[in-house]
Amino acid sequence: MKKKFIAIFLFAILSLNSATVFADAAVGDVIVTLGDNLTITEKEAILAEFNPPENAQMIVTTNAEEHKYLGDVVPAGKIGKNAISSAMITYTEKGSGIKVTTSDKITYITEQTYINALVTAGVEDADIQITAPKNASGTAALTGIMKAYEVSTGEVIDEDVKKVANEEMIRTAELGEEIGDEKATEIINEIKREIAEKNPKTTEEVRDIVINIVNNFNMNLSDAQIEKLVALFDKMKGLDIDWNQVSNQIENIAGKASDYLSSEEGQGFLQGVKSFFNGLIDWIASLFK
Repeated sequence: MKKKFIAIFLFAILSLNSATVFADAAVGDVIVTLGDNLTITEKEAILAEFNPPENAQMIVTTNAEEHKYLGDVVPAGKIGKNAISSAMITYTEKGSGIKVTTSDKITYITEQTYINALVTAGVEDADIQITAPKNASGTAALTGIMKAYEVSTGEVIDEDVKKVANEEMIRTAELGEEIGDEKATEIINEIKREIAEKNPKTTEEVRDIVINIVNNFNMNLSDAQIEKLVALFDKMKGLDIDWNQVSNQIENIAGKASDYLSSEEGQGFLQGVKSFFNGLIDWIASLFK
């Protein structure tokens, strides 16, 4: 009962104070962003799942904000009328990069897709947890995370950068449905690397980069898929995006993956995967004996 009262009290204060700006986030600072359409019970459950410290900042993300940044790339009916995806951001040491963990309730946007979109938006050095009270696409969470970053750091993310980060999230997810999430992420990251390195000036130069990279991955994308990627990165090249930071973050992410796979834990994981498939093959073979 006491916990319930505290949760209700927190959100009463939150609803009055959601526009307050807290600048200069420090290592260890925590901010929670919650969907505006959550019920009190759902808010309590999400807070229990996140278990934020008592001094955590709290904000809400509305469905209107979600439509503002996704309306040009996702049909209104698909965005829906409720904002329920929620996130907790914990700021980490400089250079540590972005780490995202999603619950099994986030069914459409992958952890890596969030990371890539946040890198584009200029967000860095944070551990982020994302969840929802029931199955949700998770598209609202990105808007909430960027809003939380602005509130807690005092840094304003350009509106066009927010829109293109959201579009990147959707295009990556769409591509993932066709060729797999991992390959989609690799292609998007490789295009970013090339954009950062070559600094294309025209749409045709962007198109050449996209087509060359897709071909390098031996992927047979449709003309429509290619043009969506060209349109996305054509918008990116004209925005105030720190491409050096984007490139460094991508290398940081790749380096961490490589380090993990080289570690004792990573080798154990790979061996476990190998043993599983060997066992599976043996089991299938036994069916025909």
